[in-house]
Amino acid sequence: MDTVTYSLIGVTAFFAVVMALLVLLWLVKYRSLMRTIRELRGEQQLQNIPPPDTPAPVDTVTVTLGQATPSDSPLQRQKSKSASRSLWKPSQANPRFTKADLSLMQLIKAGKEGVFYKAKMTRGTCKGHSLFTCKITKEGVSAKRVKSEVSIMRKLGHHKNVLQLLDWNTTEDPYVLILEYVSCGTLRSFVQAHRDRLSSDSELQNLFTVAAYHIALAMDHLRAKMVVHCDLALRNIMVNSFPREVKVAEFGLARDLTRMSSRRSTRKKRRGERVPLRWYPPEYFRSNYYSFKGDVWAFGIVLWEMQTFGTLPYPNFESSEEVIAHICAGHKNADPENCRPELLQVMSDCWLEPYTLRPSFCDIIQILEAVLEDDMDYVDVDNRRPLAPGPPNN
Repeated sequence: MDTVTYSLIGVTAFFAVVMALLVLLWLVKYRSLMRTIRELRGEQQLQNIPPPDTPAPVDTVTVTLGQATPSDSPLQRQKSKSASRSLWKPSQANPRFTKADLSLMQLIKAGKEGVFYKAKMTRGTCKGHSLFTCKITKEGVSAKRVKSEVSIMRKLGHHKNVLQLLDWNTTEDPYVLILEYVSCGTLRSFVQAHRDRLSSDSELQNLFTVAAYHIALAMDHLRAKMVVHCDLALRNIMVNSFPREVKVAEFGLARDLTRMSSRRSTRKKRRGERVPLRWYPPEYFRSNYYSFKGDVWAFGIVLWEMQTFGTLPYPNFESSEEVIAHICAGHKNADPENCRPELLQVMSDCWLEPYTLRPSFCDIIQILEAVLEDDMDYVDVDNRRPLAPGPPNN
């Protein structure tokens, strides 16, 4: 009987301790919950206080240079907002401009997710810029996606070959990004418009090599920041002055690997997401894998586009299924005519399989620097990286 009694006492004491711990845990959770509720109520009261002298947003825009705004202009579109928003992830509180402050002057390009215009402010400037590039998102592009693009562009900071973000407004659809001004549009439209002049230029291959070098510098900068572009194409490179002032743009599909649960440089397919499959590597279609070496593959496609003056990759195939089957079978684009052997070799290296055999952008930069050094004694392709040797040490 003594053994049974002691066992019952032990079991009872054990359950008593467990119950006491559960009650204590419940009290801690309850106090934490009440404190969070009080904080959220305080934030909500602060958010309900109207800002002083804030003008009501006007859903119109002035278009200059005699261009009329079409009835379906993206700036005239509004979308119903969600009634509930995450208090810990608020939208942009006080944008420094509204849609009424913008004057659209000229269409630069229309992409799948946004429309680019040459623009200016109706009054004043944007951070000292009288002219700038204005990206207006199309319907269906989520605020989360735009905020991710803004976050990545801010992380990239300043680089002479990356299009700079000046300002943005993500408080209402359509969302607006203000980017630095480029005078010559996209690189694809530039080489198409100037094909005759470029074709007759005896220095054409040198010009293409210099442009490729600057694009590689931008992509190496992205790699240093742990950003995978995922949409590198000739249409997403802007030109301010060819060939040195070319700027990588369009970061809507880009991924910041430091914010992913795994630092493995991968990009999985997302349901319903549209990707530029003609620029994507075979490992993406076979294994749903996209890495920095996928950007290297796309860089090879960009070189091919430049040499063919903006021709669509795999021009003999129309359907997506045909293109994917062609890529997965190991076939490549035909060698462009009159392309210098050094660039043909870089293209070929960018398309090596498996992807681990492809060069890094640092490797590509060194290859192109060597090519440019062979072209002339000195080429100022980057003020920070002179190609000429310095003066001898005394």
